[in-house]
Amino acid sequence: MKTRYRYNLWWLAAIAMLSACSNEPKKPATVTVPAIKKPVIMDPFRYHKLIEVSPGQDYDILSWGRGSTKTGAFMILHSDSAAAKYTTTTGDLDGSIVDVYNSDMDLDGNPEILIQTKGKDTINYTNIYAFEFGGEKARKLDFPKLTKAQKKGYRGDDNLYIKDGALIREFPIYDGNSAAAKPTGAKRQLQYGLRNNEFTVKQLSKDSASVVKDKATVTVPVKKAKAEEKHITSKKSKNHTKAKKHIREKRRAHEKKLKKKHRRHRSDD
Repeated sequence: MKTRYRYNLWWLAAIAMLSACSNEPKKPATVTVPAIKKPVIMDPFRYHKLIEVSPGQDYDILSWGRGSTKTGAFMILHSDSAAAKYTTTTGDLDGSIVDVYNSDMDLDGNPEILIQTKGKDTINYTNIYAFEFGGEKARKLDFPKLTKAQKKGYRGDDNLYIKDGALIREFPIYDGNSAAAKPTGAKRQLQYGLRNNEFTVKQLSKDSASVVKDKATVTVPVKKAKAEEKHITSKKSKNHTKAKKHIREKRRAHEKKLKKKHRRHRSDD
């Protein structure tokens, strides 16, 4: 009887333990998301970017070369999958590709591909290789170099982007062109457009030299205006003094005349 009683107790204890285990909160299952690996570009290729201009119109831009990274070559592979036509445009590179931009600056329906490279000698300079694609043909466009005025205080580190169909180029301005030059805190901003397959350039910003000149132009007329105002005020003051003096002299003469007339009357009496 005792053995049976002990057996029942053991059985109840086992059931209680199983019930307690089943009531424990279940931990959420952890899901490991594999990291997306960046496509590896194999030698001799160094850079690749795909630009889809429209469905079926793709441009693969690649740079390649073995050895020195300061020079090399580029390829623009145009895939017209709708017409099953494929063309290649190649050229030499100075520097390494930083980015590639696509636009239609002259709004003629033909896309422009602009390749930005960064090179280094005494400065971190920028080169831009531009092409316009129409059908199966690629037309090379001559990108304008910086003028003497635009190059004043230029030490490289250009930033490029497309805005409202135009190419914007901006870079910091230094207080000189030597290696010892320091940044002024100002930036020069240029806007590039395209007309008749030629680039147009417009400076959007006022650099430090222009600002100083403008301030001088504004300050001089203000000083001159103040001087003229002072002169006019002084002139008015002198005229007012003369008028008061004239009135006083006229009043004195009248009083003198009245006194003289009064004396004459008294002598007649």
